[in-house]
Amino acid sequence: MEDYNKIIESLGVKFIKSRNIRILQPIKIKNYYDVENSLLILYKGQVSFGEEETHVEEGDMLFIPGGKMISVTYGNSEKPKPVNNEEFLTHRELYFDLNMDPQLIGSQENSFGMVSFEAKVFDSVNFFTSLDIPPFIIKKDDKLAQTIREILTEDMSDFIGKGRIIKIKTEEIVIEIIRYIITHRLFVEQLATNSTYFKDPRLIDIFAFIKDNIGGDLSNKVLANVANVSEDYVGQYFKMLTGINPQDYIEYQRMEAAVGLLRTTKKSIRAIGAEVGYKDTAYFCRRFKMMFGIPAGKMRRRESLMNI
Repeated sequence: MEDYNKIIESLGVKFIKSRNIRILQPIKIKNYYDVENSLLILYKGQVSFGEEETHVEEGDMLFIPGGKMISVTYGNSEKPKPVNNEEFLTHRELYFDLNMDPQLIGSQENSFGMVSFEAKVFDSVNFFTSLDIPPFIIKKDDKLAQTIREILTEDMSDFIGKGRIIKIKTEEIVIEIIRYIITHRLFVEQLATNSTYFKDPRLIDIFAFIKDNIGGDLSNKVLANVANVSEDYVGQYFKMLTGINPQDYIEYQRMEAAVGLLRTTKKSIRAIGAEVGYKDTAYFCRRFKMMFGIPAGKMRRRESLMNI
């Protein structure tokens, strides 16, 4: 238990967005994907996920770790309209309606609340993604449900200090999710296998170096010098502790940084690609679409629309 306390203390939690959404028509997103973690609470209606169409009951919550591609159905699962992630992000106003009235939270038919956030260990590596935790349902948790409602209400308001309140409440969400996993003994094998590397200082040094030099030379030779191991061994060492090879991890971090720049700056696609380490803009665009299922330009357009 002490190890988990240390991990929680090391977590950097960042609120991304919250939404209260009414489903306009049933859809099935075959390849839903986002870099942030999402916690969805179903107020009324139907939501299901995964190949087996696992149903989320009203009042229950669906947690989707960032970086996990899954199938999600919003609305009646008998005859939903099949769409891919690109179609959904481009035309989501056809499928979702955004509620901005705190009084309507939880009362509308076919509606759900959602909070998206980052949770990074030592401000470097995505916690839930690194543990390889799959999407899962949190059953009837009144405390967590109330925290989501409070975040939605604050985010819709103009109260002073709302940013600070939302930050605190988002940290509470992360801790409650971890508590739920541990209390219900979920994903025991993943936790035992994948949490050990948080204690390895050489690996933490690698994570920090990648974060601070995301646009620079991150070859295995450079990483080997950071960890003080041989170039031949660094890839094996990294994969042994994390389950993935370092270059795959680096690409994910670069793409995640690119998404952040697309959402928060007006820099060109070429400039963003170069800033996160891609000299070839065409190659950057191909890899971006392969990872997220949507072109980089449309990701930016997505953020400039309703931002649901």
